[in-house]
Amino acid sequence: MSEETMSQVNSLPRIGSKAPNFEATTTHGTLQLSDYEGSWVILFSHPADFTPVCTSEFISFQNIYPKLREMNTELLGLSVDSVSSHIAWVRNVKEKFGVEIEFPIIADLNKEVAEKYGMIMPEESSTETSRAVFIIDGQRTVRAIIYYPLSTGRNMDEILRVITALQATDEHNIATPADWKKGDKVIVPPANTAEMAEERVNDDSVECIDWYYCQKEI
Repeated sequence: MSEETMSQVNSLPRIGSKAPNFEATTTHGTLQLSDYEGSWVILFSHPADFTPVCTSEFISFQNIYPKLREMNTELLGLSVDSVSSHIAWVRNVKEKFGVEIEFPIIADLNKEVAEKYGMIMPEESSTETSRAVFIIDGQRTVRAIIYYPLSTGRNMDEILRVITALQATDEHNIATPADWKKGDKVIVPPANTAEMAEERVNDDSVECIDWYYCQKEI
């Protein structure tokens, strides 16, 4: 791998890093990521307009958009198509499926945003963006990254679950177990001293399987 390629790879966003700012043309006019300061953002890319899997995804993203907005979370789509193509596609989705896409779609013709975020997988396609999902919090920190191949549509329930879990973690200083859903018990941060471990297993406010695995309700 060349030094230039290594530098590009090392500069890509990672969980816990600052999300790169950008200014881009969208179906809602020119926007910057910094315009969303204070709100969570789901920045996601799709391969192309007027394609069946992407159409199904945009309809599903729109279906969860009201719930996301209740959670102080905005949607921002992206592909390397033009803004004219995006507008025509959005109008087509409304006409053919009866669904109005209310969130902006970035027209990333020069691939500037896609390259900043590592949304193009050259081994799969050098001309289309992958199905990438970046979950960014109100301080513009990348909190989760999910990639799907071109052939597989995304799971909206999982995206909602991740946002809910991350926000619960911030609010309650907890972690969430596998398959966790809102209303399930959460994981209490493990004890990091022998004294704390002893206290933890005798704490009636939590349910401990053992000193390192304790749960509670929130």
